[in-house]
Amino acid sequence: MSSAFEKALSVGRPPNIVALFPNSRGLIVSGKMIDRALAAKGKAMTIAANGRNHFVIRGALKAAQRANAAIIVEIAKSEGGAGAYCAVNFWNLARQVDAVLNELGITVPVAIHADHYGIKGEKDVAAARTEIPSLFDAGVTSIAIDASHLPDDDNLLAGIALAPYVPKWAGFETEVGEIKGKEGLSTKDEALFLIQGLNAHDIFPDWIALNNGTTHGIEASDQGIQVPLTREIHEALTPYKVSGAQHGTSGNSSDRLRSISKETGTTKANVATALQMITWGVQVNDYGNAQLDDAGDFIKVPDKGVTQELWADMTAYAGENGLKGGNYKKLNLPFENRLLGQSKDVRERMAKGVEDFVYTLLTDVFNAGDTAPLAVEAILEAGGYDLGPKVGRIENPSDWTEEKIREKAGKLGGDKGPKGDFDD
Repeated sequence: MSSAFEKALSVGRPPNIVALFPNSRGLIVSGKMIDRALAAKGKAMTIAANGRNHFVIRGALKAAQRANAAIIVEIAKSEGGAGAYCAVNFWNLARQVDAVLNELGITVPVAIHADHYGIKGEKDVAAARTEIPSLFDAGVTSIAIDASHLPDDDNLLAGIALAPYVPKWAGFETEVGEIKGKEGLSTKDEALFLIQGLNAHDIFPDWIALNNGTTHGIEASDQGIQVPLTREIHEALTPYKVSGAQHGTSGNSSDRLRSISKETGTTKANVATALQMITWGVQVNDYGNAQLDDAGDFIKVPDKGVTQELWADMTAYAGENGLKGGNYKKLNLPFENRLLGQSKDVRERMAKGVEDFVYTLLTDVFNAGDTAPLAVEAILEAGGYDLGPKVGRIENPSDWTEEKIREKAGKLGGDKGPKGDFDD
C-alpha cells in the first residue's frame, strides 16, 4: 500500500466517518474531494452510482478500483428516504459501502452522497432541520438540497435556510429546474440567480444540477442532454467555480455523454436505472436504456442477472401491482432479500454486470480513469478532510435580502414546464 494512501487514510476521512468506522481502511471522503479530482484532470466526470441494491454498490466500487477512479455512491430521497422504494437508504448506505471497501480491499476515494434531498414546501424545510443532521450522523459526506420543485425565490431561500445544517467540509449540490426532459429547460439567468444568491450568503456549492433536457428513469426519446445549453450556463457561472452535476444520463448515447464531459464543467454524472436493470439481467443498450420486446416487456437475458425463476416472480408481482416501465424501480424493496438469497454464482454475475458497464463508462466515456490519485493529492495538499470552498463571497449580501430575492425572482420569467411528479 502506498504511503500517500496511508497518509490520506489517516487525515482525509471526515469526522463522522472516523467516528462510525474507526478501524476501517476504506477511504470515504467528502464529495469536495471527488469534484476537485475530476476538475484537476479536466474534461472528466465520474459516476455517481445510485445504489438501489447491494449489487450495484459492489459492482460500481469494483469498477472504480479497476479504473483507479474517484467515485460517488449515492441514493436519492425518493429511493432511500423516509418513504423509500429501496432497501438501501440514507442511513445504511455508508455502512454498506464501507463494508465492501474493506471486504474487497478497495483503495480508491469514495464519497457518500444524499441525492435529490427534495424540498417541496415549508413543511419539508422544517423536517430537514432534523433529518439532514441524521444523514451525516449515518455517514453521508455530500448532499444535494433539491428545492427545484419550488419557484426560484423559494428554491434559493430553502437553500439559504438549510445550508447551516450541512457541515462546511461536506460536498454540496444545488439544483435549478426540475428534471423533466425538453419541458421547462433551465436558463442562464435562473442559474445565476440561484448561485449568486447563495454566494451572497456565504454558501458555495460544489455542483449545480440543471434541467438540460433529460429525464429520470427510462428515456424514450432522443432529445437528451442539451450540450450547448449546458455549456452556456456553466460558462456564465465561471466566476463562482461551481461544477456541473448531470442528472438523467439514461437515454443518452456515449458520444453525447463524452460531449458533456469534454465541453462543459460537469464533474458528476448520475446513473441509476441502467445499473438497477443490469443487476436484474435486463438487456440494456449503449444508451443505458432497458430494451423491450414486441409486446412491450423488458428483455431478460437468460444467463445474466437474477435467475429466470426469480425474474418470473418479479414480473408477476409487477403485473399484480400495476408496475410498468420505469416503475419497475418499486420492485427493489420487496425483492431485496430475495436478491441477496440467490446462489453465489448468480450474485456474482449481478455485480459483475454492473462492474463491466461502469468500468466502460469511467474509462471510455467519462474520462475518469486515474483520478483516484488526484483526490489523494488534494487531501495531502490540504492536510486533512476539509478542502474549503473553491471561491469566496463575490456578491453583496445587502443585494440579496429576502425582499430583494423575491423582487429579483419576479423578473426572471421563464417556462417551468408542466406540473407533475418528477422525482427520481
